[in-house]
Amino acid sequence: MLTSVERLLFVRGVPIFQELRDDFLVRLASVMDELSFPPNHNIFTEGQEGRSLYIVVSGRVRVHIGDHELTKMGKGACFGEMSLFDAEPRSASVSTLESCDCLMLTQMQLYDAIDETPGIAINIIRMLSRRVRELNLKSNAQVSSVPETATLA
Repeated sequence: MLTSVERLLFVRGVPIFQELRDDFLVRLASVMDELSFPPNHNIFTEGQEGRSLYIVVSGRVRVHIGDHELTKMGKGACFGEMSLFDAEPRSASVSTLESCDCLMLTQMQLYDAIDETPGIAINIIRMLSRRVRELNLKSNAQVSSVPETATLA
């Protein structure tokens, strides 16, 4: 378990919370639940309803669709944020690679935070945009590395 000061220091370093006032971060950090997961544990599964965002405090997680790994994430990384905004089922599964501690922020807690400090929404939009760009680059790299088939004339 993190102390109040450790929580504040940790949350302050998470990219989506950077540039936000400490008084706001103290309140936000205090409402987040701290969860611990064992190795090889499914935190959530593709298709499940989701109403929370997770932040990795320690350990590493794997984001995947079936057996296809999309990425790995470690300390300070956020995941699960998409379902907070679009009310759609989870688009991927997240499993722990090792023992993992996370902070969890629910949809209502996040919406309250956005009402009080709209800057958090801008930071989340930046993070989502960065992820889309990374996926586009990865997809383009895969497409360009596929050899063209020879045509018969």
